[in-house]
Amino acid sequence: MGAKTWMIAQADGAVRPALESGAPPDAAATAAFVHQCFPRDDYRADGSGTLVDTCPRGSRVVAGCWPGLRLIAHKGLAIDHPSRTKTAVIAPRGTTILHVTHSVVDWFAYAVWQDGQLQRALSLNPDRGVIEDIGERLPFEQRFWDGPRTEDESYPLPFHPLDLGEAALAALFGYQLEGETDPNLLDPAGVTLLHFQRHRPWWRVW
Repeated sequence: MGAKTWMIAQADGAVRPALESGAPPDAAATAAFVHQCFPRDDYRADGSGTLVDTCPRGSRVVAGCWPGLRLIAHKGLAIDHPSRTKTAVIAPRGTTILHVTHSVVDWFAYAVWQDGQLQRALSLNPDRGVIEDIGERLPFEQRFWDGPRTEDESYPLPFHPLDLGEAALAALFGYQLEGETDPNLLDPAGVTLLHFQRHRPWWRVW
């Protein structure tokens, strides 16, 4: 597995309808959203990509805004305890969803807020086990916790965190990055996102 994500979505309703509309993100609204999330930094448009690119490195940001949905990806979102996510990226109204996976360390984390209030937070990897587990498990999780063990006895967890991460993507966002192709899910390569790079004035280089 090679999936990596560190992204958050703010949705007035469900995430999938906005993503499957096929419309490109609103450039002005997206730039304003990036500034809202990073008010102290000067981020400037720097090309485009797709929903496959939600694991930007360094200070880069990947984002997109559509009616009813705002999505942003930045490495700073990849924290061990998703419940401690900065409030600047949590919407005071509607649903906010954080999704983080890192295939190198078999780590998956996610969180859901409703009207700014945390409803669910989970973070786990084989080295540290369950790092955080807050709130009621969502339906897509149950088969992993209640079902038969899918990993061999030498693996510290009964299921692979990245498998749960893909199930979360399918249930909460309507697409997957890896695993068997499901024709009922969106193709992430067909959803455009905008890229931004932090601008550093020459007098701040040294």
